[in-house]
Amino acid sequence: MARGSERHYERHHGLSMFGKDLVRRCGAHCELCDTQGVSLKIFEVPPVSSEADFDHCVMLCESCVKQLRKPARRDPNHWRCLNKAVWSQVPAARVLAVALLESFIGREDWALPLREQLYLMPDEQAWVDSIEL
Repeated sequence: MARGSERHYERHHGLSMFGKDLVRRCGAHCELCDTQGVSLKIFEVPPVSSEADFDHCVMLCESCVKQLRKPARRDPNHWRCLNKAVWSQVPAARVLAVALLESFIGREDWALPLREQLYLMPDEQAWVDSIEL
């Protein structure tokens, strides 16, 4: 039990070290829905390695985090914001946005036309394919 607690603390500490750099990068906006003026949390884009990885982290608002963690509660209208996030210059944000977008294909009319506009590099597409939402 103590070993698991220690690993959790180390991971949390490692992620917290990224906080200031992530806030600077995102300009204090959610990197998916672009909401500002709200509390942001560090979200690790899967697959998560054993060590905290800055390049797999994005800053998200509470609404996005909750909907990512509970797919049954996803509000498709909230995720129309993906039309901006899929063009992000931040690879982790772009990959997460495309993975979410693909989860809406077949259920939401707006998802497929947006996905058809996108081209991802093979390594980014492989990353998208590895994400289970």
